[in-house]
Amino acid sequence: MFRLKRNHARQIIAHARDEAPNECCGILAGKDGQVLELYRAVNAENSPYRYSIDPGELFRIYTDVESKGWQFLAIYHSHPGSEAYPSRTDIELAQWRGPDGAAPLWPDVCYLIVSLADPASPVIRAFHIEEGRVVEDSILLED
Repeated sequence: MFRLKRNHARQIIAHARDEAPNECCGILAGKDGQVLELYRAVNAENSPYRYSIDPGELFRIYTDVESKGWQFLAIYHSHPGSEAYPSRTDIELAQWRGPDGAAPLWPDVCYLIVSLADPASPVIRAFHIEEGRVVEDSILLED
């Protein structure tokens, strides 16, 4: 189960709406499974069909997270016109390996996808993607 504060869910939805019709992306970081900060990121792809966090921005976020003793808990992005389910591209991105090529860079991170297919009723879903397998996780919204 992924614990998500209602305020962070609202921020993710607002980010998706701000970037539409392109996909938005960002990072949720914290400690012991508790999200402490949401980092909006720039989608370097500037596309309605794919996302990529700008490398310079990713480094800045990672440095800040590491300096606080936190970890990446989730990577989020939007699907402006389709359901909140990982695309083939999303699955491939989740398998991206670091410079040593040994293992995915963030193997335990959760992937949150917000769908704006129905703009009046956005949907956020959580997934774990490992070895190309997609497993949906439930989301517990907290105050």
